[in-house]
Amino acid sequence: MDRNDYYRGDSTSLNLNQLWKRFRGEEKPPAHLGASRDYSVDMVPKFMMANGTLVRTLIHTDVTKYLSFKAVDGSYVFSKGKIHKVPATDMEALKSPLMGLFEKRRARNLFVYVQNDNEADPVTHQGLDLTRNTTRELTTNLRKYLQR
Repeated sequence: MDRNDYYRGDSTSLNLNQLWKRFRGEEKPPAHLGASRDYSVDMVPKFMMANGTLVRTLIHTDVTKYLSFKAVDGSYVFSKGKIHKVPATDMEALKSPLMGLFEKRRARNLFVYVQNDNEADPVTHQGLDLTRNTTRELTTNLRKYLQR
């Protein structure tokens, strides 16, 4: 027997009424949000890579006639009683309350590195040969770059 009115414990998907009850107690959701059944919020979000094997299989088997896909507009986390957007740009990293000063700098450096990377331009590879260096060497070099 499950004590909840939903299955799968912490990895479940909740409708609006269930979500509201979980985070707001017995308070009812506002009517302007629409029907509860129109919502399905995953407690553990799942992502499919746009060019991944799963998506190609779903397309090949015509299951996509019954599914709809949506690009992710952003990722969010619940921390210290608030919902925060996970930074996706260098400017968002600098403004984020989720990280300390050093983490913000490293995140900003990562976003700038990725943004400026050009596979055809070896200058953007920070002195590494992407066809010869091991993954460990690439990772080590990227860590050093982010520490700057």
